[in-house]
Amino acid sequence: MPVPTYTVRCTENTLIARDVYQVRFAKPEGFMFKPGQFILFDVPHPDNKEDIQARAYSIASTPDEPDLLFAIKLTPGGRMSRWLVEKITPGKSSFVMKGPFGTFVVDPNPDRELLFLCTSTGNGPFRSQIKAALEAGDRRPMDLIYGVRSEEDLFWEQEFTQLANQYDTLSLHFCLSQGSDAWTGHRGRVQTLIPQVVRDFSRKSLYACGSPVMTKEIKELALTQWGMTKKDVHVEGYI
Repeated sequence: MPVPTYTVRCTENTLIARDVYQVRFAKPEGFMFKPGQFILFDVPHPDNKEDIQARAYSIASTPDEPDLLFAIKLTPGGRMSRWLVEKITPGKSSFVMKGPFGTFVVDPNPDRELLFLCTSTGNGPFRSQIKAALEAGDRRPMDLIYGVRSEEDLFWEQEFTQLANQYDTLSLHFCLSQGSDAWTGHRGRVQTLIPQVVRDFSRKSLYACGSPVMTKEIKELALTQWGMTKKDVHVEGYI
C-alpha cells in the first residue's frame, strides 16, 4: 500500500526558544493521525533542489486542531535548519510530506498512570498526547518532566501550565541543567529528577522522547532499577 503523500503550505515559522522554531502547516483535507505519530518531510538541499532527503518530525498538534504543528530544533548546517532560517516564508512556502508513521502512542488502559519524560523538542509528541487525552476526558494521573539547558531553551511551558491549571490530573516538573541564579525550580537532568517525582512505578506507563543518550539511560533505569516491564516503557530518541 503506497504511503500517503501531501503538499502542505507553511502558515507560521517563528523562533520560540534559543534554537527552536515553531512551524505550522495547513492540515490537508482528510489527513488523520494518532497523537504521538510523526511525518516525513521531503527536504531539498537549499543549494540544490534536486537533492532531496527525508526528515522526520513528531506532530505536536492534536487531531482536532486545524493546523499541523511542529517544534524543530536548529542543527548547524542542517538542511531543514537552513530552510527554516533562509527559505521558508509563511503563506508562500510549501513542503511535500508523507505519513503519518509510528506507534509511539499512549496506552489506553485506564489503570495505567502516565509518565512523560522529555528534553527540548522531545516535548512535541507529548503536547499532542497530553492535550488530546485531557480534552477527551482522560482522568488518569499524568506527570510531565521536561528538561532543557537554561531559561532561554524553554518553550510551550506556559501552555502546559495552563493545561495543568485547568486539569488537576496533570502535574508539571521543569528542570534546567544550566539554569541561571534566578531559576528556583528543579536543577539537573531529567534522569535525576524522576525518583523525586515518582515513588511507585508499578502502575506507570513511561514515555521518553528527546536526546538518544537520555532515552537510552531512562530505558535502562526503568528496566533495571525501577522494576518496570518492557511493555510499559516506550522511548523515541531524537538526533
